[in-house]
Amino acid sequence: MRYVVTTSYRPTKEMVELAKKLAREYNVSYVNRRHLSEKLKNKKIDFYYVVDKNLMLSIKWGNNEFFFHQGIAKIRMENIKHGEKDYLIESVKPTEETVVYDATCGLASEALLLAHFSKKVIATEGSIHIYRVVKWGLERYNSNEDWINKAKKKIELIFANYKEYIRQVEDNFFDRVYCDPMFENPIYQSNSLNPLRNFAVYENLNIGDIEQMLRITKERVVIKTNIKDSLYKNIKFLFDEEYLSRKSGVVYGVIKKK
Repeated sequence: MRYVVTTSYRPTKEMVELAKKLAREYNVSYVNRRHLSEKLKNKKIDFYYVVDKNLMLSIKWGNNEFFFHQGIAKIRMENIKHGEKDYLIESVKPTEETVVYDATCGLASEALLLAHFSKKVIATEGSIHIYRVVKWGLERYNSNEDWINKAKKKIELIFANYKEYIRQVEDNFFDRVYCDPMFENPIYQSNSLNPLRNFAVYENLNIGDIEQMLRITKERVVIKTNIKDSLYKNIKFLFDEEYLSRKSGVVYGVIKKK
């Protein structure tokens, strides 16, 4: 995909310098925002990175924008505080002593929830564009929720394909392993995820991958899937426990290490 780095309108010197620095790191061109419309009009780029006035990083294309935000994490934490069960936490069962591996980080909403209840979360993201925006957000985003500011410091995000990463990790390295591959049957009502879909890695999780995940965990592997997906049909026989949302069809399947 073709892209450039630019700034929002009326940039400061600091914004321009940062945008140019990122363009060099990404090995692409920096474009002055005033000249961006010409490239878009001539269809010379597919999307563009934007450094805004808060020095946050986002990706824009057409009327779409992908940026780091934690709306879903905030909502889920509020529900937990009001006594509602969260199937992620119920299935993974993180504690203050556990190190959790999140194979498919995405927007890091679930990594933040896991980190709040865990000692540490190590997460991988296979899309370079999602990785850049989320890594930037985890390092620089300042939330009005104290628990998010604390949780994000306990997340180590690595740019890696999880299929390759898990085959390099030693036995029993993590206390828990969690994997949330992209659904075959997306839930388009999930507005926070829709912009991410254009950049996500779509790979089928297979039995060999799950065997590797079981090898590197001490206790359990949790797979998030959709009850309509072929993945669920193909691996549900492995689940020792299931946490099913009947409203959305989302399943958190628990495979305990024997």
